[in-house]
Amino acid sequence: MEWTQSDTLALAVQECTQCLGIGMRKNARKDNSVCNCVYRSIFRACFARFRQCITKEKRHSHVVLEYSARGGRRITWGRKDEEYIADFLLVSRRYLTEDEYKVFKYYFLLGADWRLCCPRLAISKGNFYSIVYRIEERLGRIFRELKPYSLYPLDEYFNGRTENQTPSAVTVEDSRNVTDIGAGRRLVQRIKVPVRRAA
Repeated sequence: MEWTQSDTLALAVQECTQCLGIGMRKNARKDNSVCNCVYRSIFRACFARFRQCITKEKRHSHVVLEYSARGGRRITWGRKDEEYIADFLLVSRRYLTEDEYKVFKYYFLLGADWRLCCPRLAISKGNFYSIVYRIEERLGRIFRELKPYSLYPLDEYFNGRTENQTPSAVTVEDSRNVTDIGAGRRLVQRIKVPVRRAA
């Protein structure tokens, strides 16, 4: 995935000593790489949305119609909050090691602080927080770069893709009211019919 400074600038921590608040840092090969504070910010945004979906009353969750990514007229039903909860948990379980997942489960899912986690996991406070930062960095990167559907950006996950996927060369044949989109595909244009208001 190709990152630009405009992608990372809003996510970077202003007090970061590695990237100085711009989200990109120079490495030994003299090319720019994304700072770890950006990945931690992505994880924290996804985790905040996960907590919101978990604590929301179930009567506020609703089913939505989604157009299929394959195109055409395929429409599916979905419950986005429940799907996001499942995706967040399954991706986290798949990409963390056994020790990291124990810390993730106690600290993030169960809400225990370091005073409860360190004796339970038999690690020191410094090691505990280094594991927490490593978890946030790894999952933040995975949530952003997951293929084919990433968990971040959140608005694209919950509302569908916002970019226009139609080709730029579109020609309209006015005589037959048919749109030619190239590659032999044709779509019939909809005709706007005036509708009267009911009393």
